[in-house]
Amino acid sequence: MSIAYLNGEYLPLEEARISPLDRGFLFGDGIYEVIPYYAGKPVGLVAHIERMIDGLAAVEIQSKTTLEQWSALLNDLISRNGGAEKNLGVYVHVSRGADVKRFHAYPENVEPTVFCFTFDIKDPEPVDRTAVHAYTVTTAQDLRWRRCHIKSTALLGNVMHFQQGYASGNSECLLYNDKNELTEGSSVNAYIVKDGVVITPIQDNQILPGITRRIIIDSLKEEGSIKVEERTVTMDEVYAADEVWISSSSKEIAPVTQIDGKPVGDGTVGEVWEKAFRIYTDAKFTHR
Repeated sequence: MSIAYLNGEYLPLEEARISPLDRGFLFGDGIYEVIPYYAGKPVGLVAHIERMIDGLAAVEIQSKTTLEQWSALLNDLISRNGGAEKNLGVYVHVSRGADVKRFHAYPENVEPTVFCFTFDIKDPEPVDRTAVHAYTVTTAQDLRWRRCHIKSTALLGNVMHFQQGYASGNSECLLYNDKNELTEGSSVNAYIVKDGVVITPIQDNQILPGITRRIIIDSLKEEGSIKVEERTVTMDEVYAADEVWISSSSKEIAPVTQIDGKPVGDGTVGEVWEKAFRIYTDAKFTHR
């Protein structure tokens, strides 16, 4: 039985309840995180918590919980769910809380709702381009809001884009802006490889500041054998790329072999992905 955390109490997940007047339920008025733990070891725990704290500040949700307190809470929840023996993700959700009425303006004197639960995640993919699971994706113009750098629980735009890819038999949907420039995927960051160089869109309000993205960039730059560029990426470059990758906390670095029904490069997982994934794998537990 999975143990969840809700507003200071540990309880079976199926017993967790919130008010129907909670603003997270009514408005998607909240911030969330998903953090992977492999055999009890987190990936980017501090970076995830710092991003959540930044997101809460950006939407003016008043939380007094410190980074150290968040870390202790999440590690405790993982332990209570047997995380030392298996791979778990932890979902953290902080909404503005429950008011006595439905009203758009931020209410005063309302305590945030804090909800966390764990779920099983798969083992990491092998560092082997002949054995790794490859993804296929479709593409669409990015129709979400202009504050994608905030990890909001209001994910309907992302859900609709993801459903577009899923309904067409693909694993994801890569998005582009009105200038035909790559932004990210519906639930992932995105990268291309051309002539051995890894290129990813610059961090701005159009994309989420992915923690896995940051670990990838930092570890590749530190190791030094693969050049990395953060810059504008056109969709023409995407279609002409030698390799395309997507990344997230659950997917880590995932290779894409087909876009809109057409092969990426020669249609197989590339050598740069394999080398980069090995570098990332060696560094992921040491990144703060």
